[in-house]
Amino acid sequence: MKLPTRVKLVDVGPRDGLQNEKQPVPAAVKIELVHRLQEAGLKEIEVTSYVSPKWVPQMADNHEVMAGITRRSGVRYSVLTPNLKGFEAALADRPDEIVVFGAASEAFSQKNINCSIAESIERFAPVVEAARAAGIAVRGAMSCTVGCPYEGEIAPERVGMLAGLMKSIGVQRVDVADTIGVGTPVKVRRAIEATLAHFGVDEVSGHFHDTYGQALSNTYAALEMGVWNFQSSTAGLGGCPYAKGATGNVATEDVVYMLHGMGIDTGIDLDLLIDAGVFISQALGREPHSRVSKAIRSKRAG
Repeated sequence: MKLPTRVKLVDVGPRDGLQNEKQPVPAAVKIELVHRLQEAGLKEIEVTSYVSPKWVPQMADNHEVMAGITRRSGVRYSVLTPNLKGFEAALADRPDEIVVFGAASEAFSQKNINCSIAESIERFAPVVEAARAAGIAVRGAMSCTVGCPYEGEIAPERVGMLAGLMKSIGVQRVDVADTIGVGTPVKVRRAIEATLAHFGVDEVSGHFHDTYGQALSNTYAALEMGVWNFQSSTAGLGGCPYAKGATGNVATEDVVYMLHGMGIDTGIDLDLLIDAGVFISQALGREPHSRVSKAIRSKRAG
């Protein structure tokens, strides 16, 4: 078995991790989080989204956050743009990549973005075209690729269908996301296999939530398939507002610890990453949801 020798992580904490926080998080805190993540060595950071503040009030400060970041050469800053209006708003802030998001579940698509899967693709097509014309990279987030809170288990064929639709409108790479954290290694492999029928392994990333404690196992399963791009969230921030009991993204700290222990390079300083997780957790008034962070901080104190 030959595993990748290096892995690139996208930290989605500033966007996916914070979007569901009920109390407003100041823009200055979000900016500081991005700065700490890039200081720790993250080369890809999902910063914010351009959605209606009526639906996601936490992201209403998108322009302020993007303007406040001191950008580093070699770091890719991505943003979520659900429609052409969102893309046009994002354009002034010069993102390196935009993200469109669809679901492999019809029910989840209706609940999350109020349209069918086919309608979502029609909505994304002009966004992708405009971004590519402007020289901006495009990523497609594929939600509920192994399970849905409304439909239950998702067949791999549904994932393949969505991946094919994403490819047809010009999306350059996709995320295979276990949105509610119900996946197991076998189910994740099947979802990735279905995606690889349309995208190369270099264009596929894993995005795993840890509701049932399977995120690291699922990451390992994807590594065995040659996948070397993954998404995670510092301090395990995040969750799914449409799935009761679903917990946050797998903690970036935990993924990095596992990868480094396997001799896989990430380019990330684990100590600085832990400090970033502690910073944002303290700002939110909670402990980081990372076993590695807790253990290393305990060791430091001892």
